[in-house]
Amino acid sequence: MIVAHGLTKDYGTRKAVDGIDFTVEPGRVTGFLGPNGAGKSTTMRMIVGLDRPTAGSVTVNGHAYSDSPAPLCEVGALLEARALHPGRSARNHLRWLAASNGIPDRRVEEVIDLVGLETVAGQRAGRFSLGMGQRLGIAVALLGDPSVVVLDEPVNGLDPEGIRWVRHLARRLAAEGRTVFVSSHLMSEMALTADHLLVIGRGRILADCSMSDFIAEHATSYVRVRSPQRGETADLLLRHGLDVAVHEDDELRVQGLDAAAIGELVGTSGLHLHELTLVRSSLEDAFMALTADSVEYSAHDAAAAAAPVGTAR
Repeated sequence: MIVAHGLTKDYGTRKAVDGIDFTVEPGRVTGFLGPNGAGKSTTMRMIVGLDRPTAGSVTVNGHAYSDSPAPLCEVGALLEARALHPGRSARNHLRWLAASNGIPDRRVEEVIDLVGLETVAGQRAGRFSLGMGQRLGIAVALLGDPSVVVLDEPVNGLDPEGIRWVRHLARRLAAEGRTVFVSSHLMSEMALTADHLLVIGRGRILADCSMSDFIAEHATSYVRVRSPQRGETADLLLRHGLDVAVHEDDELRVQGLDAAAIGELVGTSGLHLHELTLVRSSLEDAFMALTADSVEYSAHDAAAAAAPVGTAR
């Protein structure tokens, strides 16, 4: 279990993390989301003792990570996959880490097999592709068979098979009763992986709830209605107090009744329907809605950015 109380990190006058409280519980995958610059990586670095809090505290299994006599056997972390000696082979990189924590050599071969690096374990890690480096970083995180696993953007550089493997790995570790804390910018993947979400923006916790509750609270849903009698259908629904928005391709987006009730209402009025579909917003939609005011770095519209200097925008 990971527990933070009033966790704060200042860099000069800037608060990277601003007095946050949270608990990451065992037995589930907790996703950690936030825009760039929100404080995710700083928070993860404080969990494993790489950054010292300005105020507050964070503990792992009841104590500071730095107080653990064999850290790799308690917390496995992937924060920077390239944190290795480029001249060492993948196997030797794992062997010296194992030796430093009293982990037997046989475990090295087990994690090499687990992450799929058997054929390249003797090669210099500095020559690895981004995806292979990520697999080696995950091997390091799992080396001590830890009860707590912290993964920062673990699917960077992985192909679809690798992304799916990480998803299944995270869920299996949680099913074994471990504490699994994962950050990612891939919302579609996080929606398939996480049971619980922590969302941070400008150093503060914006949401701490289950995946289903987060989407229900922060996303919208509507019924897509298409009819050859669009105008009459829209007027009918408006007269019944429903929220109706007209979109391109003659699509009506209706809120206020479920699809079955809308279908019955339109049908009993003698109008025809060509489509009646419930559309639920995605995790990405919910995340964007919640963090819209917390984005520190945002790109400008492509057309505006491409306009010549002096052109009206």
